[in-house]
Amino acid sequence: MTEGVMSEGLWLWLTLLTIGSTTILTRGSFILAGEKGRLPPALQRALRYAPAAALSALVMPDLLLDGGSFDPFNPKLAAGIVVVAVAVRWRNPWLPFILGMAVLLLMRKGLGW
Repeated sequence: MTEGVMSEGLWLWLTLLTIGSTTILTRGSFILAGEKGRLPPALQRALRYAPAAALSALVMPDLLLDGGSFDPFNPKLAAGIVVVAVAVRWRNPWLPFILGMAVLLLMRKGLGW
């Protein structure tokens, strides 16, 4: 029994050491490479969209799924569509937030559609 616990502890420390080393090596490689380690311009342009892609990957499942299944009349999906449409049309930072929350509240409370 003691042998199994020791083995689990060893694997935990090896895993933490591996993860830490990987993090340090990947981040430190840019510092060590300096100017010689420049990314190609095409890759630099593509990486500009990485934050938007990551945010979309986090938000879209919550917008599309309601209770684990797709529902076209999901209040969150309707509010998301309104937010995108208003943001593209008017470029106002507050208007999409206000109208998206209004649509969400109206649909959740049953006052809307």
